[in-house]
Amino acid sequence: MRTLLGICFLLLSFLSCDNVKKEEKQNVEKNKDSMNAYEPEDYVKLTHPEWSKNAAIYQLNTRQFSEEGAFKAAQEQLPRLKDLGVDIIWLMPIHAIGEKNRKGSLGSPYSVKDYYSVNPEFGNLEDLRNFVNAAHEQGMYVILDWVANHTAWDNVLVEEHPDWYEKDYKGDFRPTPWWDWSDIIDLDYSKPEVRKYMTEALKYWVKEVDIDGYRCDVAGFVPIEFWNNARKELDAIKPVFMLAEWESRDLHAKAFDMTYAWSWNEKIHQICMGKADVNQLYIYYSWNESAYPANSMRMTFVSNHDKNAWEGTMYEQFGEGLEAAIALSVVGEGMPLIYNGQEAGNTKRLAFFDKDAIQWKQDAIGKLYKDLFALMKSNTALWHTKWGSRMIKVPNNDETNVFSFVRSNEKDKVFAVFNFSADSKEVVFKEHLHFGKYRQFRDGNNMTFDEDSSISLKPWDYKIYIKE
Repeated sequence: MRTLLGICFLLLSFLSCDNVKKEEKQNVEKNKDSMNAYEPEDYVKLTHPEWSKNAAIYQLNTRQFSEEGAFKAAQEQLPRLKDLGVDIIWLMPIHAIGEKNRKGSLGSPYSVKDYYSVNPEFGNLEDLRNFVNAAHEQGMYVILDWVANHTAWDNVLVEEHPDWYEKDYKGDFRPTPWWDWSDIIDLDYSKPEVRKYMTEALKYWVKEVDIDGYRCDVAGFVPIEFWNNARKELDAIKPVFMLAEWESRDLHAKAFDMTYAWSWNEKIHQICMGKADVNQLYIYYSWNESAYPANSMRMTFVSNHDKNAWEGTMYEQFGEGLEAAIALSVVGEGMPLIYNGQEAGNTKRLAFFDKDAIQWKQDAIGKLYKDLFALMKSNTALWHTKWGSRMIKVPNNDETNVFSFVRSNEKDKVFAVFNFSADSKEVVFKEHLHFGKYRQFRDGNNMTFDEDSSISLKPWDYKIYIKE
């Protein structure tokens, strides 16, 4: 009996020890999982194409870009765009345009009749392919404007798949609610078939024409899960660049390299129109640095097709502050956009639904963009996302009207000062981040900054200093 009891005791001891070891192992695993939750993780999962690191983007409105309004005519100007410093050409929608409920004589490019078509107004598939190949030969990249949220009333899908569309309370096809978008109707992305069709259409143009990505119209109106998957499938063909017409942190994680900086444009417009002061820029850059992932791109601009057509030319929008706003769009954080015609000093609101060709000429705005783009490309501190440097505020004696910052790394440094007011300013600076020897952008004058230095700025003037 004693022997039997002893054996039982030993067995219980072994089982108890084994349970303790299992429990300890489980606790270790739990603690490991718990600690992993505190480990930093890069929020941006996608990989930006290397060629986007110091790129400038150019929006090309094919209809208005030339008298011919065709890809062939636009292709002839590619060497000029390369010389300007353009890297990415964003072609506005290239598809056939719907006729039902059309606006104007030619309709909106954003009313797509067939996602697999080329608008005969612009040429044919071979013309588009030649344009893309010619851009590639110049060392530039081409992205297409993609309208995923809605189609024309007479899109081929309306007859083939009427159930793929959203309906209103009466059961009728529905334009995007609240807006005056009467020439389009919304697709229903709760349907897996819609998502598959649209993904295959996106892949088609990468495979067939070798385009380099997309600018996606009202991207926030389409579920993010769709974009995440589409990006994955596109990258499996070739590395692409994706631009969202939207402002959202979460679009940067898996789908888009860049989102619009709409709020930057709005705030700088308010400042230049005398409706706000530099505090609005503090708000934007604070949000940009704190709420958006560090490895995400924002597109900064003073004009685009929407702004120009509906709200005014760059001169109407920015007045005397235009050149300062352009300079900040390039040397501040963000990828700068130039809308076709800006470089020619275009003074008209280009018609949106009818023919209204740009009148090309030499202009000081074009020279300014060219010089700024050259600076951005040569100065690594001004590159985008992980390749460049963050802006750091340099305090000054008039922070209501004067905006000053440094961008620097081990190789390069830029010190920029902007007077966003109609008054002359004598500016002195606090702290020491800006100390050093510089040459001034464009005029090449040398300048040394120390604790006794100051700058005189005329109304709406700006200075950009480049580290020697």
